[in-house]
Formats: sequence, structure tokens, C-alpha cells
Amino acid sequence: MLKEHDRIVLTTDISDSHLKAGDVGTIVHVYRRGAAFEVEFHALDGNTAAVATVPSSRVRPATGADITHAREMETADTSAEVHQT
Repeated sequence: MLKEHDRIVLTTDISDSHLKAGDVGTIVHVYRRGAAFEVEFHALDGNTAAVATVPSSRVRPATGADITHAREMETADTSAEVHQT
């Protein structure tokens, strides 16, 4: 069972938070015995990129077989620019 401070990997996109499947976060709170989690996602500079409440069905534990992959996170400002062009 996942618990606070465990690292997780998203298995699906969370578009309203600009998060993508494969993004890695840290559980900061467990809801309803693991039915959902409050997860903090960090940029590589250590700053918080997003905090989201995520159902347990949309995460998996991070493992030693996972590797870090970098991508630029879309923000509300960049999203508006993309949709205008």
C-alpha cells in the first residue's frame, strides 16, 4: 500500500494540472485508506510544479526500473499561446 512520502508515477494525464502520464511525484497525504492521494510534483530545480489530488487508479509506485525524463511543463500561459496559433 502506498503511503506518505512514497514516490509515484502517473499512469494517465491530468490535463487541468498540466501533468502527463509518466510524471513523478511524492505523496504528501493519503485519503480514505489509499483511495486517493495528494501528490506534489517538482520541477528539476526543486520548486513545486503542481499539487494534485489523484485517485489511486491513476498512479503506480516508482521503482528502481524507472528513469527520469525531462519535459517542459505547459502552463496556463503557454497553453493559451498554443491554442491561439
